[in-house]
Amino acid sequence: MKSTKKFWQKQRVLITGAHGFLGSHLVRNLKKLNPKELKLPKHSKIDLRDQGACAAIVEDMDIVIHLAANVGGIGYNQKFPGELFYDNLLMGVHLMEEARKAGIKKFVGLGTICAYPKFTSIPFQEKNLWAGYPEETNAPYGLAKKMLLVQGQAYRKQYNFNAIYLLPVNMYGPGDNFNPLSSHVIPALIRKFINAKKNKQKTVSIWGTGRPTREFLYVKDAAKGIILASEYFNGAEPINLGSSFEISIKELAGMIQKIVGFTGKLVFDSSKPDGQPRRKLDVSKAQDKFGFLAQTNFEKGLKETINWYIKNEN
Repeated sequence: MKSTKKFWQKQRVLITGAHGFLGSHLVRNLKKLNPKELKLPKHSKIDLRDQGACAAIVEDMDIVIHLAANVGGIGYNQKFPGELFYDNLLMGVHLMEEARKAGIKKFVGLGTICAYPKFTSIPFQEKNLWAGYPEETNAPYGLAKKMLLVQGQAYRKQYNFNAIYLLPVNMYGPGDNFNPLSSHVIPALIRKFINAKKNKQKTVSIWGTGRPTREFLYVKDAAKGIILASEYFNGAEPINLGSSFEISIKELAGMIQKIVGFTGKLVFDSSKPDGQPRRKLDVSKAQDKFGFLAQTNFEKGLKETINWYIKNEN
């Protein structure tokens, strides 16, 4: 399947989180399809935790794509669990309610891989989403975002409201968040290795044992997947968005080390949490329902991300 201008030229689209990492890539792709209207509110000017603010921005829209989130890595999750639960829950609840009341044709909710149980069969299948409690360090965030699925299914049943729910795996790419206080693993490691090389450090310390595995989705692929789902998918069930590629944190660190050219040693700090033991998605539903298949080679995407950081942040 391909996204079509014929569809999008009729749509007035609201994107929350439009100026963030994923949002900026999504907007760039959507503009090529010439939607009838793109509304891109800035976080600094609107508080989505306020129901009145949500009511104002959904007015006269056809599609709402909800990307906005308070989100960060393991350390950030440990430090701000209450804020992560409260902020993400309220944003989703108020926005979807006001979208329903405004007669929005379609609500596209972005969940998180953190919603899956800590221990679940590999690859993660959507049918197992409720088979256990999420990994403890990111449970408040994961459960708050998971409520978008519950709310959407409830609204579909009672109001015939067309809400879909996508579960993207960890994303990476140009424009990622490199703030050491809130970044995820790939930007955090890139920053560490580049700084270590610059400062001629002998070692780089990495959280955890290095044994956990992760799947990563290049942000430009994720944007394409969201656009396809927004156009073609109208089901109640959650849908994974991933690359079907799995790599251990130790292997990931070694790959970044090699690309950056850091010649020192890696030290794994086992006193720090590993997070979820494994993450790898079954992505067959996304391919079947709306033709999404990630295209970007991981090493190529990693090099582009590192080059972007060197040019823009370093």
